[in-house]
Amino acid sequence: MVNYRQISQVEAKKIMDTEKCIILDVRTKEEFEEFHIFDAILLPLDKIDLEIENTIQDKNEKILVYCRSGARSKKASEIISNKGYKNVFEFGGILTWPFEIVQ
Repeated sequence: MVNYRQISQVEAKKIMDTEKCIILDVRTKEEFEEFHIFDAILLPLDKIDLEIENTIQDKNEKILVYCRSGARSKKASEIISNKGYKNVFEFGGILTWPFEIVQ
């Protein structure tokens, strides 16, 4: 069962610009260091299960999840929402992100 919401990158950008949220990058450290979305925090997919609750304590926090192409962010969003997080939004991969990135 899918407990997270998939949104467009335009919707994600609008939320980032207007609301309090956490931008979660679930790629590897190396990928993150190459480029990422401004203000994103890194929590690689292989560490999500063990570290999400230490990283984000408030399960009502709005969390926007992305990866490289969209596969890992879907998997991560499922794991996060299955741990009881209520506001998880998956918006695909940075490869198609049309907005500014940090390099």
